[in-house]
Amino acid sequence: MSAPGSGDGSRHIAARNDFNGTSHGPVVQAATIHGGITYNVQQAPPSGVRVTPDEIPPLTVRFVNRTEGLAALDGWLSPEEGAADDHASVGFAALHGLPGVGKTALVSRWAERGRDRFPDGQIYVDFATLRGEAAGADVSEAARRCLRSLGVDEAYIPAAFADRTRLLRTRSAGRRLLVFLDNVSHPGQAAALLPKGRGSVLVVAGANRLGELALDGARLMAVEPLDRDSALEVLADRCGAEKIAADPVSAQRLVDLCDGLPVALHVVAARLAAQPRLTPAALAAELAAEPRRLAGMSLGKERSVAAAFDLAYRELAPQPARLYRLMGWYPGATFDAGVAAVAAGLEPERTADALEELSRASLLEVTPDGRFRFHDLVRLHAGERATEEEAPGERTALVRRVTLHHLALTALADRAVRLDRLRIADLDQLLSAVPDPFAEPGGPRPLDWLEAEHRNILGVLRAAAREETLHTEVWQLAEAFTVLFLHHRHLGDWRESLELGAAAAAEALVPAAEARLRSLLSRPLMDLGEYEAARRELDTARACAEVSGDLVVRASVQEFSGRYWDRTDPVRAMEAYRSALDLNTAANEGRGAAIAAYFLGCAQEAAGDAREALNTLRGAHEALTVRKDLRMAARVRVAIGIAHDRLGETDEAVRALREGAAALRDQEATHYEAQALVALAGIQERSQGDPQEVRTHLERALEIYEAGGSPRAEELRERLAGGDATG
Repeated sequence: MSAPGSGDGSRHIAARNDFNGTSHGPVVQAATIHGGITYNVQQAPPSGVRVTPDEIPPLTVRFVNRTEGLAALDGWLSPEEGAADDHASVGFAALHGLPGVGKTALVSRWAERGRDRFPDGQIYVDFATLRGEAAGADVSEAARRCLRSLGVDEAYIPAAFADRTRLLRTRSAGRRLLVFLDNVSHPGQAAALLPKGRGSVLVVAGANRLGELALDGARLMAVEPLDRDSALEVLADRCGAEKIAADPVSAQRLVDLCDGLPVALHVVAARLAAQPRLTPAALAAELAAEPRRLAGMSLGKERSVAAAFDLAYRELAPQPARLYRLMGWYPGATFDAGVAAVAAGLEPERTADALEELSRASLLEVTPDGRFRFHDLVRLHAGERATEEEAPGERTALVRRVTLHHLALTALADRAVRLDRLRIADLDQLLSAVPDPFAEPGGPRPLDWLEAEHRNILGVLRAAAREETLHTEVWQLAEAFTVLFLHHRHLGDWRESLELGAAAAAEALVPAAEARLRSLLSRPLMDLGEYEAARRELDTARACAEVSGDLVVRASVQEFSGRYWDRTDPVRAMEAYRSALDLNTAANEGRGAAIAAYFLGCAQEAAGDAREALNTLRGAHEALTVRKDLRMAARVRVAIGIAHDRLGETDEAVRALREGAAALRDQEATHYEAQALVALAGIQERSQGDPQEVRTHLERALEIYEAGGSPRAEELRERLAGGDATG
């Protein structure tokens, strides 16, 4: 028999060409050609034939947790027998969350459990496979695929989208269907595809928040990363419980590096399962290096964590995409709209719009205090995109912009806390053009802002310290930043910031700044018990101060030296404090002289001359009170109480310590509040005071020391564990 259209002498060339898999629409497969063409067309069911589609992807691994999400879907979407006529006839839910967070798996599990609820079938459309066509073409194609799944012949599917949706309503009427639209990026892609049959359900999933679908009656659900226990369970299930149990510490580290993201956990588990010689410890060590982490979470280009994020990234408009990239370079953990505008060099209005789009796309998370943060792996992806797509030098420019931004705000906060504190940096020109948010009615309290922002400021300091052109800005920021730690003793962070600042001041050849920062550095070092390191810093600070020729800087170094000698040599400490007092007086620095007098009085009390100490301390208290330096005046009041105790004047001692501790708490000088409370508890213990009050004082002091990382916390913890008020 001749092939159709052939001449009488033609021969039909037989060939076989099998096709496996799911296809929507005609599938043409060419055989090997030897002088002719043979092809097979996969035919859809004839028009009018009632089919029962079953298209939602099956789960190929054990489903873990998500019980709350499944329960919510059950409550929202389970058809109710005999439901009242005024109830919604069709269920509608929209799930949103990070790419790779497990939205598809959650819906697949729910569909699998509820198969009997949808006797007329389950339809699945993955919008990720429809991307790249003209605007609106993807949703029109989705409508076509739904019609094909319902048995409509290709010849009878209308060309116009509106006609397709009308036909979809007709074909779905009288049927109970589950329609699952996956990887949807625009709300308009979803509502038009609602089936009409009573008891049917439309579930939409996408990285975009899809909030507009609430207007169409959709119930919205945020799908969050897995908790730690569930993440460990996923890892053990995928690569073997024995491997995880053999090294639980490394397994926990892997879970932390994946940060609860299922796609990352599956890739990591697959690598462990596929490479028997690869141990959890070795993989954790490989992934610990941020530049290699995303590359390590890959099983090829299409099966990687980065590929999941690429889907959402490619949907972004140019400006949000650029903001996404640049904020991947931002060295802080969280940021506000102001920081984002500075980092990207955008106007605030455009920045707000771009942040909103990134948030809708689930690439940014809004924190409870209104800031923004990236999931750790998303941040790495954004940074990789920046490295690939941004111009050389843009990263350095960004670090400079955000460093100046944080320097200005930190300096304003520093001045709002105490204007007349000793500072080396002259920032008047920088601050003259910056609005002061702390001076505005209803503005943030400076210490609250510094506390909330301090991890980000430290991150900026670290990044700026790696830039050879930012030494001046680094030491200036470290100097202003120290105001936080004078009130809230985060000892490790304080130490690191001052080490970075002192090194930058040395590189910038500013001996006064180096002297100031190294003398300040002696404080956290001593609080951490590293006395020899503190002594070395003070020796260097003294030499730098002499080179600077600045009397006030020299006085400051002498004051810190005296505090070093306080613990071992009161006589030498008093010599240092008298030197500081004389230098400040010569420089007409009244506050510095009063502070030196305070420390001198403390040293006199420690040396056994409590009466002389009281005279010195009262003079210091008066001078500081006149200057409205309430924080330092409160510290002096505590020292006065200790001197009274030395003289056996218990009532005066308790009264002064209570007043000082309360004032220090009001001033948020928690470290010194803790010292006052411990001293007060000791006096009350010896004088048979209320045991419960003693315990309350010690518990508050322990809370402060634990928050600040002080070694004294362990001492108080043991004291309180003794069984009575003081142990």
